[in-house]
Amino acid sequence: MLSEAHARKADWGLLIADRDNGETLLDLNADHYFTPASNAKLFTSVFALATLGPGYRFRTTLEATAALDSEGKLAGDLLLIGRGDPDLSNRKFPFIGKVEPDGPTDRILAEMADAAVARGLKEVDGDIVADDRYIPFDPYPAGWSIGDLFFTFGAPVTAISFNDNSVTITISPGAHAGDPAVIVIDPAEAAAGFTQQITTSPPETDPQLAVVRQPGPNFLLLRGSVPLAHAPVKLDLAITDPAETTARTLKHLLEARGVEIKGIRVEEAPAPQALKPGEAPVLLSPDSKTAEETSAANARVLAEHLSPPLLESVRVLNKMSQNLHAELLLRTVAREKTGIGSTEIGLKLERDFLKSAGVAEGDTVLTDGSGLSTNNLVTPRAVVALLQYAIHQPWTPDFMATLPIAGVDGTLEDRLKGTPASGLIQAKTGGLEHVHALSGYATTVGGEYLVFSIFVNNDPQKGRDSTAAIDAIALAMVETLGAPVNHK
Repeated sequence: MLSEAHARKADWGLLIADRDNGETLLDLNADHYFTPASNAKLFTSVFALATLGPGYRFRTTLEATAALDSEGKLAGDLLLIGRGDPDLSNRKFPFIGKVEPDGPTDRILAEMADAAVARGLKEVDGDIVADDRYIPFDPYPAGWSIGDLFFTFGAPVTAISFNDNSVTITISPGAHAGDPAVIVIDPAEAAAGFTQQITTSPPETDPQLAVVRQPGPNFLLLRGSVPLAHAPVKLDLAITDPAETTARTLKHLLEARGVEIKGIRVEEAPAPQALKPGEAPVLLSPDSKTAEETSAANARVLAEHLSPPLLESVRVLNKMSQNLHAELLLRTVAREKTGIGSTEIGLKLERDFLKSAGVAEGDTVLTDGSGLSTNNLVTPRAVVALLQYAIHQPWTPDFMATLPIAGVDGTLEDRLKGTPASGLIQAKTGGLEHVHALSGYATTVGGEYLVFSIFVNNDPQKGRDSTAAIDAIALAMVETLGAPVNHK
């Protein structure tokens, strides 16, 4: 496969080893650096599971700054305090490998509004404050392309993350050619983040839609047309102001329940301070408390939402390659361990963890948690070392179950289907422009267990062609390695 004309022009790195004893079975440039794309999520998810534990839960609260009076009036602000929950959405849990909705997009916020009203809230003589200070305001990691930022995979990283910080825009034609298109936005309050100029075109034409970046508060401009009588067209884009959108949504929900509110505002933490060269983050002692935890002891909590266990978030992260989840997990570890949830501190803690897990120092250069940054570099050997560490942990079966299964689910659902490798490979995919990766575990047709990492960089192929060589290698791996000897 690697002698094919396109493959010869690309850079390849492979390492395949026996999962149980670590014996190297195939090594091609295993100590060279490669851009890992979403294979970086393997490092983030193992780091988070090892540090926070599979049962860790994120907590989001609705808190009053004063006691309610006898009439249900709050003389002050109502705080929505986010603490990095990546699943403040209507995603159905337990997650079984594909996204399924469970109620309306704002279901969790509606439940919190119901709980606050049940506690007697009738009027807020102040604002709804979206408290986004759990992590420093640093929504876009270094190395993300500006072209990524308006798509869902480039959604900003915020402590209050509502609906994966994404908006679905459904565009339908008007009644007559030339009429404005009919636009439906979910969540509706995200409409303030963009403008649109979309009309209805004559029938038997193609939809013509473009997303244009523009300066100013309405960062996105949607332009184009949709043909008369055409089926609705859906666009999924990033919300440019997640905390503000969440506050507006909560305000609408409370007002629909009869609660009077003056307005909304957002409180962000300052931008993170960089560590000095060689400086290590200060770890919190077990008995120390952050200012937030101290104030929480006296808080008047009107509603609380606890996320599913961390393992479920990791499952979404790996099965669907969810970038926002990965970035929030990296920052949450930093916050839990040091009281400062910055990317830089998370990466410093991750480097220390990887060293203790048997990954050679210098084999990884990671600049984000998701792999969307083109600044990331790892070796295939580093990935295999990480996966061999993970196979010996108490949560090993749970972690393996978060990985896509070839021909079955997640980002591998349509790959290697109908081949002998279907169902035998559990691995994380990765893809950026000219970058593709596949790393994980495999069971051979002979019943032996493997751990592997396959990278290709500077690959000119696109679409299915871009993964054909990787899939052929993976198929050969399970068919030939460890296969029983034919004595005929």
